[in-house]
Formats: sequence, C-alpha cells, structure tokens
Amino acid sequence: MANVATRLISLIMLLQSKPLWKAAELAEELNVSERTVHRYMAMLEEMGVPIYTERGPYGGFSLMRGYKLPPLVFTAEEATVLYMGTGLVEQVWGQVYQDAVTAVIAKLDNVLPDDLRRQVAQAQQSLVVSGLVARDYRPWVPMLQTLRECIKARRSIRLTYRSFDLTETCRDVDPYALTFRWGLWYLVGYCRLRADMRTFRVDRIQDARPLSDRFTIPEGFSVREYIERSMQSEPRFTVVVHLDRRVAPYVREHVGHWAEVEDQEDGSVTVHLKVADLDWVTGWILGQGSAAQALAPPELVDRVRAEAEALLHRYEVAAEERGREGPSDF
Repeated sequence: MANVATRLISLIMLLQSKPLWKAAELAEELNVSERTVHRYMAMLEEMGVPIYTERGPYGGFSLMRGYKLPPLVFTAEEATVLYMGTGLVEQVWGQVYQDAVTAVIAKLDNVLPDDLRRQVAQAQQSLVVSGLVARDYRPWVPMLQTLRECIKARRSIRLTYRSFDLTETCRDVDPYALTFRWGLWYLVGYCRLRADMRTFRVDRIQDARPLSDRFTIPEGFSVREYIERSMQSEPRFTVVVHLDRRVAPYVREHVGHWAEVEDQEDGSVTVHLKVADLDWVTGWILGQGSAAQALAPPELVDRVRAEAEALLHRYEVAAEERGREGPSDF
C-alpha cells in the first residue's frame, strides 16, 4: 500500500507540472501500465482530488485549475530519505552546511505527524551509513567554504598547492566544481599555470585567496563527464598474484569488489586485476608478506623480488650494526 500511496502522490505532482497528460505518458513516468494509470485516477477521484478527463486522440488527464497538493506530504519512506539525506550532508560537508542541516531537521520535526516521526526513527535505527569521509575535514572547513563561494560567484582563486611529493606551487585557478570521491574532497577547475583542466585534492591546498577576475565555464563542458574521465586510470598491466590460505578469507572479503578472485582447491586464491602502474600493487603484495607471490607480469615479479632483497639487506645491515655496538644496557 505504501508503494501505491507514493505513486499517487507522484501522480498528483506530475499533473501539477503541466496542463495535460496522456495516459501513455503517465504510465511511462510511473513505470506502470496504462490500465494502472486509469485505476490510480479513479482512486484520486474517490479521495476528492479534482481530476478532469478529456477523451479522444488529443485528450488526456489534468487537474482542475487552482488545485494544489498540500505542502510537505510525505510517506514514511520519503521522510526517511530526507532525514538520512541531512545526515549524509552533515558527514560529508561538516560545518559548511551545519546550519542548513539543523534547520531542515527542525522543520521536518515540526510538520511531520508523531506516528510518521516514529516510523522514521525506527528506519534510521536500522539503516545506518557511516565512514564516508576518509579523513577529518574540520581543519579545511573555511577552505571548503571559500571554494564553494568562488564556484558560485564564478570567481577565480589563487591556490598554494602541495603535491604528492611535497612540492609547492602557486596557481591561479578558475574553480568549476567540488567533487567528493573515495572519501576525499577534490576541486575541479581550469589551471592557468598548466593551461588545462586539473583536479586538486582539497587537503593538499595550503592557501586559497579569491581574485577579482571572473570566468565562465565553456559552453557544453560537463564537469561530471570530466571527473569520470580524468579520475579513471587507463589500465596498462594485467596483474596475477597468488595468496595462500592464511590470507584467503581476508582477500575474498576486501579484494573481491575490485579484483577477480579465483579460489584454488587447496584453499588459496589467485587474484587477477588490471592496474595503470605497478607502484601500488608492489606495495600491496609486499604487505601480505610470505603469503603472497607475484606471478605476472614479469616486470612486477622483478620489482617485488628487488624490493624484498633490498628489505632483507637493510635488516641484515641493521643486525650487523647492533652486533658491533655490543649488548644493550637494557
């Protein structure tokens, strides 16, 4: 019944959006049959909603002029979505939207009936989302606020940016959008220093100062498409790694969502994945200790072997130095 109620409310909203709807159009919007649309119309009429029906090839359904759905009419599922949405915004944005989150919750608490609020509270207890943010962004709240304001005003900004290798550069950037991916905030914009689009991790921005310059986003440019394209590395290597039964359960649980895990008869697993470079996967294999063995490609096998030999040499040198220093006083 809740699904029917939701569709009836959606149907009224659609009828309010334009003067005349054909049954086929409404059926497509609601993902139901035309027969079901006619049944819903009869239900709305029984509820006292003034529906006007015009028959014929150019006919359709419409609401009587002047009728409006009362504000803030929500099902329990819709109200849950709103409450959970405010929680997600609070997790991701932190203090930037804290006042708005507080205001929305207060308004919902004020207008929703008691029984609906109880249903929402039960749903919130059983549907919990957490751990979205990879780090504590509270120190960057003023930065996020400044970036958001410059994006809204189409105002250029001067960044002091520290790259992965700790190199700092000063860049004038036209900020297009902020995006939240993999638990981290990124700024997408046109970098005048590089004369091209760039993506900047917000937690690497050391300083951000608005400039007087204004900019316009090129017509037809899609920030969403750029983000999807630029943040997907082109795979260059097909990696094969064998892991023994000691770590097989962990691998199935934590690796299975981004790599192909093949179970072996002895309880071990073989992992197949594609990567853009070998740096990360070399560290991951070494992190599994003797439980992992790189099988392909040959470049990866050589890198893992070289790193393992260098690691062993370091410990041998350290042991020799301790031996020369003699026994510790402790």
